[in-house]
Amino acid sequence: MDIFNGILLGFSQAATPMALLFCLIGCILGTLVGVLPGIGPSATIAMLLPITLGLNPLIALIMLAGIYYGAQYGGSITAILVNVPGEPSTAVTAIDGYAMAKQGRAGPALSISAIGSFVAGTAATLVLAVASPMLSQIALKFGAPEYFSLTLLGIILVVVLSQGSLLKGLAMATFGLLMGQVGTDVFTSATRFTFGLDELRSGIDFIAVSVGIFGVAEILRNLEASDGISRAVHKITQLMPNREDFRRSAGPIFRGTVLGSFLGVLPGGGAFLSSFASYAVEKRLSKHPEQFGKGAIEGVAGPESANNAGAQTSFIPMLTLGIPSNAVMALMVGAMVVQGIQPGPRVIVSQPELFWGLIASMWIGNVMLILLNLPLVGLWVRMLRIPYSVLFPGILAFACIGTFSANGIEINLYVLAASGLGGYLLTRIGCDPAPFLLGFVLGPMVEEHFRRAMLISEGNLAVFVERPISAVLIVITVVIALLTFVPSLLSARKTVFAHADD
Repeated sequence: MDIFNGILLGFSQAATPMALLFCLIGCILGTLVGVLPGIGPSATIAMLLPITLGLNPLIALIMLAGIYYGAQYGGSITAILVNVPGEPSTAVTAIDGYAMAKQGRAGPALSISAIGSFVAGTAATLVLAVASPMLSQIALKFGAPEYFSLTLLGIILVVVLSQGSLLKGLAMATFGLLMGQVGTDVFTSATRFTFGLDELRSGIDFIAVSVGIFGVAEILRNLEASDGISRAVHKITQLMPNREDFRRSAGPIFRGTVLGSFLGVLPGGGAFLSSFASYAVEKRLSKHPEQFGKGAIEGVAGPESANNAGAQTSFIPMLTLGIPSNAVMALMVGAMVVQGIQPGPRVIVSQPELFWGLIASMWIGNVMLILLNLPLVGLWVRMLRIPYSVLFPGILAFACIGTFSANGIEINLYVLAASGLGGYLLTRIGCDPAPFLLGFVLGPMVEEHFRRAMLISEGNLAVFVERPISAVLIVITVVIALLTFVPSLLSARKTVFAHADD
């Protein structure tokens, strides 16, 4: 099936009343969690996973995807108006966006943010539509050695691009890999690490772990913060940018879209790294770099375009290779698995309606988001007045009910509680939960492909370097691992991720 016919098939699936309804629900929820600091898309998607079990797989993925890219839109609203980034990826936007708001130019900042997000999201979805089928064709040639090398590369990149120290990132990824080994051996059918509990024969429940480590841990972290936000919200007097604003924003929007589209594909790259890189590029290219930090509209247009493009293209490795590029994509992989769908290159062949329907829904979702964000900006800002003491008990109850109702196994509630407490304690000592979740998802894949490669080669490790694609991936993995110890790169990495905590 060519791309044009695939897109037509996608719109025929994504434009049904049910798909449009859940796309709208996802976009609204995404904007809401982007606006409310402390409730990110990872926690929201994790807590909604049990609900998706009762939905059509395509409808479920459309809603979850809408939450993810919708949060990028919503996060910019509070970043600009109250200097509180709803999402880490909008932390860079707050630098110049809030400065513009203090100058009485909150309206143009919000408009350029929404326009840049829409343009970037639309263009990046086109990149997704074009690149995914080609990458799927290449991936169909992959065998066990290639998949092992690819998953190894993905884990290394996630560790390198995770927040905190490299050692802690590696430890979290390793812990996730080990947790993924609990259950029944796929080759021998022997049980392992179950401690005699029959409920663990199928492994530790993904929904319970993800809801705990993101949802419950997020609640515990935010309960330490103040109850609500007391910062003044800047009023919006004029919404539309002037001609000079459009002129100065055109280049940054284009460059941010290109940069974000590329970085979003990289495991661990995602929206935050894209927005920071775009800001650095725009400041370097500007004829007036001294204006950055004081209300330069380029500092809003570039990062906002980059983070939305990065959010869209991060679906490429997940859909084509079955390899999640960040924590949210790991949750999407989990959603597909619990629906009985094996992510990977065969999805586009065996289930083209799902593949192209999801892509088409992103175009529809971007249109919905630009219509939702600007006219309803006052409503979103009023959501900031909801006190955490009211919000979080309801979220916690919803998480517990959803986790138990997924399969009715009592032990999953204990897993939920342990994951929530563990996730909270680990983040308190500076450990990023994203490498853990990706290790947990990729752990069974790493083991299966490694052991299968060993069976094919009769135990000869040279199989990983004798095959060209696998050898290239191994070399890239080794080079990246070695480069991380270069002092200048270590310093740059610390500088980048220091902004995530601002």
